[in-house]
Amino acid sequence: MPIVPFKLNQNRRRHIPRARRRVTNWPAYDASLRQRGSLTMWFTDEAVAAWAAEPRTTPGGQPCYSPLAILTALTLRAVFRLAYRQAEGLIGSIVGLLGISLRVPDHTTLSRRAATLDVPRPQNAGAGAGGEPVHLLVDSTGLKLCGKGEWLLEKHGTATRRSWRMLHLGVDAETGRIVASTLTSKDVDDASQVEPLLDQVAGSVASFTGDGAYDQDRVYAGVAERHPEAAVVVPPRATAVPSDTAESAPTQRDCHLQHIARHGRMRWQSASGYNTRARVEATMNRWKQVIGGELRAHSDERRPTEVAVAVHALNRMLDLGCPSYVRVA
Repeated sequence: MPIVPFKLNQNRRRHIPRARRRVTNWPAYDASLRQRGSLTMWFTDEAVAAWAAEPRTTPGGQPCYSPLAILTALTLRAVFRLAYRQAEGLIGSIVGLLGISLRVPDHTTLSRRAATLDVPRPQNAGAGAGGEPVHLLVDSTGLKLCGKGEWLLEKHGTATRRSWRMLHLGVDAETGRIVASTLTSKDVDDASQVEPLLDQVAGSVASFTGDGAYDQDRVYAGVAERHPEAAVVVPPRATAVPSDTAESAPTQRDCHLQHIARHGRMRWQSASGYNTRARVEATMNRWKQVIGGELRAHSDERRPTEVAVAVHALNRMLDLGCPSYVRVA
């Protein structure tokens, strides 16, 4: 029997029934789902007062719109999947219907300011003094860049490969909020983004959970350097072997290997909490359903802002309400 019997029960896994869960707060969650699609909008007095940019004290041109105004327009653009001109028209119609005397940023201003906008970094609910440590779940997915339409690709074929960017997300396992994100080219290894993701997390990290792509020494070293007490839950590869000090001073990876060899991979997943990684998969699916599977920005300097605005919008939607599950079978 191999040390890591990954495929030992492969032929019998189809007989394992799926876990069944029941939502305990369905009325509140149902109302939050309807509120996510509501077109009811209003501007608070604070937002109206902060719509115009503050006077500039340094040499240079005077901006007309504050970061709040640009972020509002870009958020509506991301949620409703609009172009810059359509986002300008939507903001103008909302301001007109509300009877507010506010200037509307034009599409060229939105495109130009998107390259330099400082989007507020996401904060987890437990951040700050006395907050609970974060159980961080990480994963990555591909986002297509704008290009030829699917009809043209099917009719005329592809002359070159479709371009992609890799989106790396860090999700709080308790709240489901996105607390860290990076955007890289498709050739970048997932493990190389562990340190940038950890640097964005406010507060301490209790555990770091990822798939087999993060089974590398630099991942364990990066987590231990920033959060020495954090547990690293990453499944070892099929060819993994224990270290030289596995008997005397076993590492976290050695403990995973020993537990899998004694009890099997399925029990290790349950005992280590690896199954909670499904929540970051659900976040990826939510991104594709709400924001979409492609990046609409045409330049590299605007794409990180597009990702940050999407993270901001998804976290705001999550604040409206989320389901609470209880396993029934």
